[in-house]
Amino acid sequence: MGLSVGIVGLPNVGKSTTFNALTKAQNAESANYPFCTIEPNKAVVPVPDERLGELAKIVNPERIQYSVIDFVDIAGLVKGASKGEGLGNKFLSNIREVEVILHMVRCFDDGNITHVEGEIDPIRDIEIIEGELILADLEQLEKKIEKLTREAKSQKDARAKLEIAQALKAHLDDLQPVSTFENRNEDFEELNKELRFLSNKEVIYGANTDEDGLLEDNEYVRSLKEYAQKQNREVIKLCAKVEEELVALDEEEAKEFLESLGVNESGLEKIIKTAFAKLNLISYFTAGVKEVRSWTITKGWLAPKAASVIHNDFEKGFIRAEVIAYDDFIQYKGENGAKEAGKMRLEGKDYEVQDGDVMHFRFNV
Repeated sequence: MGLSVGIVGLPNVGKSTTFNALTKAQNAESANYPFCTIEPNKAVVPVPDERLGELAKIVNPERIQYSVIDFVDIAGLVKGASKGEGLGNKFLSNIREVEVILHMVRCFDDGNITHVEGEIDPIRDIEIIEGELILADLEQLEKKIEKLTREAKSQKDARAKLEIAQALKAHLDDLQPVSTFENRNEDFEELNKELRFLSNKEVIYGANTDEDGLLEDNEYVRSLKEYAQKQNREVIKLCAKVEEELVALDEEEAKEFLESLGVNESGLEKIIKTAFAKLNLISYFTAGVKEVRSWTITKGWLAPKAASVIHNDFEKGFIRAEVIAYDDFIQYKGENGAKEAGKMRLEGKDYEVQDGDVMHFRFNV
């Protein structure tokens, strides 16, 4: 299962610098002028999970395979993007392809880095971007309404869909995002699936601070957190410059560097944990001499469905799953120890897979 996070924001707020740091790949040009990013940069990044390392100490596999997350660095949007300003239409279409939006917001003063709006104001910046997403959704919905109006003359199903589309249009006309639209019936879900509304996506705010801002919230971060709380969204505070410096360090050095700044985990770890939670995702593991591997599934999936991420045949021919909880696997030093302690369970088709389960599937070909 893929998880894609699109990094958006106004020009010069630290999107490309953050992308470089998060992906450990310096393939997004960072420059002090708008639109230095023209094509969306994409990178597949391993999801950090310390549990894999602990499993590997016991199993001693040939390789470790992490779950992955796709990061997409989308070029800076500006006021008027929904009307094509700043190549906006192309960039807005890139956002439709991601599941989560990481909205980078500049929360520090620096006279050497220009701001496209002239001064630092996180809430204004957010309202510009989110307003453009709403306007882009409205434009798409209006085209759909034209089509439904024609279809409604002869199709009963189209009439019901037209009614919900018109209600949603009124909502968007008030510059309210799709995410706050309450009448989420079956017709709405069909519209959302087809049009992939931009203003309905999960959003995480990335507060890009300077080093001092990492230790103590400055006025910009405080105002952003207050705004985010009203929107029921989360804020991840990070310093893109620091994250980029971490790229050149090994794991131990990076840990020491973060601790010296009074920070426990990197921006990457914060973003991935938050994105997983937003999308209701969990991981289970397989552990053998060939590889120790993490598999990403949606919370609540039953064992056969969870097996399908390894191979579709596993779901079709599912017989049972051998399951050991992660803590038991570690405590009893692996599969044999867990079996002897009676900690390995045989689960059937109705078993709901839990985060951290170490699993082995039995199936018919």
